[in-house]
Amino acid sequence: MSEVEKGQVMTANRLRDGEVVFLTRAGVWSEKIDDAALALEPQAKAALEARAAEDVRKTLVTGHYFFDAERINGSIRANHFRERVRTLGPTVRRDLGKQALGTAGAFPVFKD
Repeated sequence: MSEVEKGQVMTANRLRDGEVVFLTRAGVWSEKIDDAALALEPQAKAALEARAAEDVRKTLVTGHYFFDAERINGSIRANHFRERVRTLGPTVRRDLGKQALGTAGAFPVFKD
């Protein structure tokens, strides 16, 4: 049986190219959801919020917010459909976006 950790992930859009990014434990933005820090407690969430707000002030990212997610077997899955779509890129063609590059994470939006 796999262990499931439930928390929140900070996401934003990178201003340089508009790419969806996720804040990591190292305080950098990654295009890969599986690199994201999963805030499990209020202190971790506050630290991620502070870092994101600083990067907004530095005009590195915009539109930052938290979404509910869970870590299962080391991979992160967004709990909301919208966030799953944002991790993949276009859902109409699997040969485009992060899903085609193999950077979309372990969980698809739809089951085959």
